[in-house]
Amino acid sequence: MLYLNIIIQNIDQWVYNSLYVIYLITIIGTILVIVSENRNPVKSIAWIVVLLFLPIVGLVFYFFFGQEYRRQHMISRKGKRKLQQLIEDPDTDLKEISLSEESKQQIRLAYTLGKSGLHTGNEVTIFTNGKEKFDSLIEDIKNAKKFIHLQYYIFADDKLGNTIKDLLIDKAKEGIIVRVIYDDVGCWKVKKHFYNEMEAAGIIVRPFLKVTFPQLANKLNYRNHRKIVVIDGKIGYVGGMNIADRYIDGVTWGIWRDTHIRVVGSAVYGLQTAFSIDWSFTTRELLSDNLYFPPVPHTGDINIQILTSGPIGEWKSISLSFLKAISNAKHRIYIQTPYFLPTESLTKALQVAALSKVDVRLMLPERSDSSILQLASHSYLTSMLKAGIKIYFYQNGFLHAKSITIDEEFSTVGSTNLDFRSFDHNFEINAFIYNKEFAAQMRNIFLDDQKKCKRITLKSWKKRPLWNKICESVVRLLSPVL
Repeated sequence: MLYLNIIIQNIDQWVYNSLYVIYLITIIGTILVIVSENRNPVKSIAWIVVLLFLPIVGLVFYFFFGQEYRRQHMISRKGKRKLQQLIEDPDTDLKEISLSEESKQQIRLAYTLGKSGLHTGNEVTIFTNGKEKFDSLIEDIKNAKKFIHLQYYIFADDKLGNTIKDLLIDKAKEGIIVRVIYDDVGCWKVKKHFYNEMEAAGIIVRPFLKVTFPQLANKLNYRNHRKIVVIDGKIGYVGGMNIADRYIDGVTWGIWRDTHIRVVGSAVYGLQTAFSIDWSFTTRELLSDNLYFPPVPHTGDINIQILTSGPIGEWKSISLSFLKAISNAKHRIYIQTPYFLPTESLTKALQVAALSKVDVRLMLPERSDSSILQLASHSYLTSMLKAGIKIYFYQNGFLHAKSITIDEEFSTVGSTNLDFRSFDHNFEINAFIYNKEFAAQMRNIFLDDQKKCKRITLKSWKKRPLWNKICESVVRLLSPVL
């Protein structure tokens, strides 16, 4: 019996040692993979720290949230060329357009990064609250004659969601082509019958990057955060608002302050192209028929580029274009964002601008819908304040707007937050707008919001509780992987 116990103990010890060696090899192998990917050093170090100090949890998190897919393609080169032929305007000559040299540099950069052409002659309406945006969208859906393409990160099964759903069903019954893309993770709480009801009425509904185990479990981190609507190829919507009641009703502590735009003109081609690429990625069907890119007359004088970015592809188009715009600033930079976890390059660009006596203003929500992200955001503010950046906390509710206005001519509105997730992990879309009157509108909106803010000074910020500072510093270590 004693002999048997010794054998069992030896087997147990051998199994333990074997599992330990396999575990060490797995950890070391994962670290080597992270290092070999040559990604952002800050991000690599963050993952290595997680793996070393929380090895089991770290492995699980890396499997779900840490792997890179930038070398993959969403659409074939042939398909992309086909779409490009439909949307490029051979008559657009930057030499003939009255824009600053800084704007022309940005336009050329965006085209080089992602073939994002400049669309002239557009009309744009700005919405700063959900009621006005959705009243307008509902009216446009009712008037649709040929097709409706709708894509949202969140399409909730609530009062607003059901209103939109019922309208889409009515249009499908009229013979209008209706396609819907929703993000699978963004809509996890939505029951399947909500989408099944749409499909039963003839609407083509597809989840983006559906998470099924185990095949796509490691893509859980890569979400489609875009908000796009295209109606008849002539009207488009893009911005920060999803389809959910809170975008109209607000939150318990105030209004939901957001920014969205309605576009009429050839810039809708850019929105349709983004939708077509996402649709192709999801269904392998390329929407390249002339029906989706009809002739569009000039209806205004606003110049627009539609930029997309994501974890797939060679360049981070939106992030790099933000950097270029900030670097070009001469007088002022006004930023609104719900989350502020800037990359090192963005941090330096904003600090350099402020130190050069550019009027840099950053507006954040005083109270966030994510305490973790708010702690991480706050960890960056001391260095911003030291550089002379003016920081404002919006107090009238939750600020979810994602916009930048620079000098007299440039503005951008879209789905992109100023954080690692938007720059590295999410599929995002922004309208880059080159027009003095539109920039003046955006500047006035910022200044009006500023009246509902509390300005944060370096002196007062240093006096916040020590416990807050400690928590912010700890969470900041994980900010590249949040």
